[in-house]
Amino acid sequence: MKKNIIVIFLGLFSSFIYSQDITDALRYSQDNLLGTARFSAMSGAFGALGGDFSAINVNPAGSAIFLNNQVALTLSTYNVKNKSNYFGTNDLENSTTADINQFGAVFVLKNTDKRSDWSKFSFALNYENANNLDNSIFSSGINPTNSIGEYFKYYANRNNGESLINLQTQPGESITDLYDYLGSHYGFGTQQAFLGYQAYIIDPAANYNETNNRNYVSLIPAGGNYYQENYLKSNGYNGKLSINFSGQYKEKFYFGLNINSRFIDYSQKTTFYEDNRNNLLSGIQRLQFNNELTTYGNGISIQLGAIAKLNKEVRVGLAYESPTWYEISDRLSQNIASVSAIATGELPTVRVNPMVINVYEPYRLRTPGKWTSSFGYIYKKTGLLSIDYSIKDYSNTAFSPNSDYRNLNSEINNKLGVSTELRIGGEYRIKAFSLRGGYRTEKSPYVNQTTIGNLKGYSAGLGYNFGGTKLDLTYSHSQRDYQYQFFNVGMTDHSNINSVMNNIIISMTFEL
Repeated sequence: MKKNIIVIFLGLFSSFIYSQDITDALRYSQDNLLGTARFSAMSGAFGALGGDFSAINVNPAGSAIFLNNQVALTLSTYNVKNKSNYFGTNDLENSTTADINQFGAVFVLKNTDKRSDWSKFSFALNYENANNLDNSIFSSGINPTNSIGEYFKYYANRNNGESLINLQTQPGESITDLYDYLGSHYGFGTQQAFLGYQAYIIDPAANYNETNNRNYVSLIPAGGNYYQENYLKSNGYNGKLSINFSGQYKEKFYFGLNINSRFIDYSQKTTFYEDNRNNLLSGIQRLQFNNELTTYGNGISIQLGAIAKLNKEVRVGLAYESPTWYEISDRLSQNIASVSAIATGELPTVRVNPMVINVYEPYRLRTPGKWTSSFGYIYKKTGLLSIDYSIKDYSNTAFSPNSDYRNLNSEINNKLGVSTELRIGGEYRIKAFSLRGGYRTEKSPYVNQTTIGNLKGYSAGLGYNFGGTKLDLTYSHSQRDYQYQFFNVGMTDHSNINSVMNNIIISMTFEL
């Protein structure tokens, strides 16, 4: 038996990489519909219309449509309901958050030189939560075949050489010391094998020797029917600050440029629990594995856009958003507890808590670029109809340096593909009131379209123009099915998630 140890705090700085996967790449590559209330009410179909702060994020030329200086502030509530099905067991998890998700200002400079073909210029600053990352998922059920032991066994056996690493503490050496040492010298995977070994989940095979058989085996009794629970709780956002420049040329053409600074602030806690219901006389009976990840990142991108007035009623637009180049850093802490049994009963709980925060070297992520074409029809001052169509190739997502992420980048290239998005919105004005509605659909970024399904959403809202002040209110709804995989190696079973998002958004716009 391994003896108890005294835990202490210790920081770990490691050049070895945390186990990123496609889920991480998509988390920071996808944006959500979280703009101003008017923009959201029309499902984001604003690429050819402009004159709205969130429209600037679709087509930078849209700020040149503003007639005067304005500021805007948007508040929103963000509700997510996740229905999980894991081996036939259904669970529901509901979370709601509130936030200031947009604020901005635009300044319009009219050109008094009548000889110039440029009639005005606009400068805008706008911040938005491009994606709200608050979420919670609970899944439970009886797994008929696979145990968490397969996860730890995978890392212990992933190559023969690493099985020679001593996973047992030596006299005078604490769990903290060895966990720190293994992470610094051998990386994340060896730390996972260490946790499994110290918690009695894996052990060398009975015929283990350094020459012919270096395998580890799971101490969780075989036979299947493992009761498992997995709870994920995440908080954070992907923010976007845009510095915008635009101009109106010959009363018919609008051109714009955005320089975007992107921010990632994300934290995720996962708790996995397993209860063995096969053999109550020996082996691991219960265990709980906790992971806490925090991620910070900064990135930059640019956008170019143009809008053309074909006549008094019809406008068309085209915009391009470059890839975002992020630099990201992760921190990870882990602990595990297990209960074993022998013929005479259960043994005391074994708790393995290194009290170490793994601080990993920053890495880089390039998200895909995006093209958006737009059409708008404006009928006098009564109403309008707008359509946006966007295309984004997620297979261009890549981690770097490539020498460290070659296999993951190859997997991204093979599994992800082109995603298209269609947004349709309309507005009808009755004196000072405006009635709005919209519909959108977004294709899955996965080639198989099942790991993440297609998104569908609709929205409705109203607004009132007080003169120098506008008040807008919107309800937005969307839903998507996807597969949530607890671990990316070993035990790779997943739960099926139906995710429903409901937002209530309110905006105030003031003319200066």
